Amino acid sequence: MTETRTVPDLERSRDGGGDAPPGVFWRYWTAATVSNAGTAVTALALPLVALTVLDATAFEATLLAAAGQISWLLLSLPAGVVAQRVPLRRLQVALDLVRFAALGSLPLAWWLGALTYPHLLAAALVTGAATVLFDIGNSTFLPAVVPARQLAARNSVVSGTHAVTETGGPSLGGVLVSATGPVGALVVDAVSYLASAVLLRTLPERRPAPRTGESALRLMREGWRYVTRHPVMLPCTVWATAANFLNAALVALTPLYLVREAGLNSVQLGLVLAMDGVGALAGSAVAVRVTRRLGTARGIIVADLAGGALLLLAPLTTSAGDAYWFALGNAGFAFGSVIGSITTRTYRQTQSPPELLSRVMATVRFVSWGALPLGALAAGVLATYAGTHAALWTVCAAALLPAVYLLTSPVGHHRDLPRPA
Repeated sequence: MTETRTVPDLERSRDGGGDAPPGVFWRYWTAATVSNAGTAVTALALPLVALTVLDATAFEATLLAAAGQISWLLLSLPAGVVAQRVPLRRLQVALDLVRFAALGSLPLAWWLGALTYPHLLAAALVTGAATVLFDIGNSTFLPAVVPARQLAARNSVVSGTHAVTETGGPSLGGVLVSATGPVGALVVDAVSYLASAVLLRTLPERRPAPRTGESALRLMREGWRYVTRHPVMLPCTVWATAANFLNAALVALTPLYLVREAGLNSVQLGLVLAMDGVGALAGSAVAVRVTRRLGTARGIIVADLAGGALLLLAPLTTSAGDAYWFALGNAGFAFGSVIGSITTRTYRQTQSPPELLSRVMATVRFVSWGALPLGALAAGVLATYAGTHAALWTVCAAALLPAVYLLTSPVGHHRDLPRPA
């Protein structure tokens, strides 16, 4: 039977989670793991559908990546208000079902002989929009059921598990694509969203914040002002925006370069992509220890510089025989990025006023994740006019810039991220 209790509203306690039923975090974690595993499969399958089934151009392939991310730019700010005002569990279940329908329509259309590139693009747009609303809600659900003192550890668990799914997902996707074709692999992701919806249905409902009569625009402005006037969150947001722009460009170029330039097959591509998860898993495992030893501010900068330097190995890959260079670079970049991501996310969750948390998270994601479609589109334009290999070199060299910016910002003057009064 579905539980009917509610978890405490975020506005009631900064500590959070004190009254949450036992096991809520692990059910939340299981639902996220199932969904993320399917999504990792699709990260390989969707571009392969465009490249091998529909014979997409370089720009069409990167446009598809941008379509899945454009909603971070369009919907992040209002998503923060929506997540604060509606019953969260009900919203998440509905969004999982929307994603199930959008992705499930692709194998059906292919089976009927009616799959087209516009259909693929529309499915990416719908799935991306639902993901934005879902993830903004998730970012406020975790602090509601986990005490503040445990957030760093729980964020490491979530990030580590996400890394595992990113590691195994592409490898599984490569096997599935080899056995059933890229369209068949999409069935796995569609079913994963359905399974996630069933699991989320067992979670307690989180009460929405009481309506104050304030307009949604005013609420969004409050979150925006808090972030842009904060001496720590602002430079961290700029750093995350630059890093996400470059990461999106790299993700958009990776299947295009490895399949068409280096000649990897689907299984080999899946193994190389899986190294991103290996690096992220390693980073999440040591994130807390690194930041304790070096300090939270210095830990972010050192890890990001190391990851950017290792990414310069990726363009050395020119064939399947030396794909290990790309794998090592991909793993190193993910290692550095995830340490910064865990540290800055925990800082926002613990230092934001509880009544502003969902809007702070939405503002940061609007800016930083809004850069994702722009990075993918920039990669497509660069690959079209300069060539895929030159585009890859440019992106990898630029990966050092976010850490250099943070080092020269006010954050770089501190050992730990300061906690202003």
